[in-house]
Amino acid sequence: MSDAGSSGRRRGAPAQHSIEEILEAARRGVQRIAPAELAQAQADGAHVIDLRSAATRVPEGHIPGATVMERLVLEWRLDPGSTHRMPAGPEHDDLVVVVCNEGYYSSLAARDLRDLGFHRATDLVGGFRAYREAGLPIETEPTRSVD
Repeated sequence: MSDAGSSGRRRGAPAQHSIEEILEAARRGVQRIAPAELAQAQADGAHVIDLRSAATRVPEGHIPGATVMERLVLEWRLDPGSTHRMPAGPEHDDLVVVVCNEGYYSSLAARDLRDLGFHRATDLVGGFRAYREAGLPIETEPTRSVD
């Protein structure tokens, strides 16, 4: 096994970074979506992927039009070449906006989607909680859930 494989780090990555450094690198050069911009992005064809846990989604609600899925299966459900791809999923050129609680976890997931070829993958600034605080529409049930 190579050193990169046994360490669990990305090839060429230094041995240690703080989470702030990792987030900064994940967001570098990426145009993140503000909550007030999300509805227009969706109208223009963006795929919104909500990775929040059921423990937070159930009491807090859902963004209209978003697809709910577990982070665990994200790459398999979106990858156009995957046999486990969700029906009508995004293509590599589509805008994909990832949502989490506060906009941290989603930045890392969007980075991983860019590594997978979704070059326009980004996330929602401030996550669902900033969306809610902006007074934007919230539904009690998800528009779409993918296992």
